[in-house]
Amino acid sequence: MTAIRAALLVHGAGGGGWEWNVWRGVFEAKGIAVAAPDLQPVAAGLAATGFDDYLQQVRDALSVMPRPRVVVGASLGGLLALHVAEAADAVVLVNPLPPAPWHSDLIVRTWPDIVPWHRQARLDGTRRALPDADEATALFAFRHWRDESGAVLRHAYAGDEIARPACPVLLVLSQVDDDVPPSIPSAMAAAWSSDVLQTVSPSHVGPLLDRHATGIAAQAVEWLNHAVQVG
Repeated sequence: MTAIRAALLVHGAGGGGWEWNVWRGVFEAKGIAVAAPDLQPVAAGLAATGFDDYLQQVRDALSVMPRPRVVVGASLGGLLALHVAEAADAVVLVNPLPPAPWHSDLIVRTWPDIVPWHRQARLDGTRRALPDADEATALFAFRHWRDESGAVLRHAYAGDEIARPACPVLLVLSQVDDDVPPSIPSAMAAAWSSDVLQTVSPSHVGPLLDRHATGIAAQAVEWLNHAVQVG
């Protein structure tokens, strides 16, 4: 058993709750109840979906979980997790899209209304994105990438003003990350005096999906047991 009773795992852009399959197994083996929902577009479609639509889904999902509870977010999910940190007892951020002012160091990108990550997915591209994952994982990911709302990504890259959470914060960083270079969340962690778990994963989603993912998730649980005080 652990100090944490429940965990909300929030996936990144273009992904889904499936990204957390390894972490879910590790958390549940330690007695933590896990929810890893797919963020849903609004009824009007993906192009009409905004950041606040996803954020409300995250708020609602976290609000019904028993405490002590942790919100864990990867990439875009990390930024969403920061927005709901006041309702959590701990936060774990995996290569998160950063809030202001650190967002200004991200590579400037132009996002169409619908980002065609599913329609334009290629298996060889997925292998390059997951250089340390096995073939079965790469194939599964290739089949499950999804298109994403450009409005959501434009909002995220514009930079949200977010105060440092009052609860404990752990940043899990890859050794190599072409999407969110490790120097960016490292600077955020230093400014916030947050804990850092530096991994050897060589890609943006590697800590969730590569051969190191089980051990990384176990280290996150160990950190939670030390960081969260019950009583």
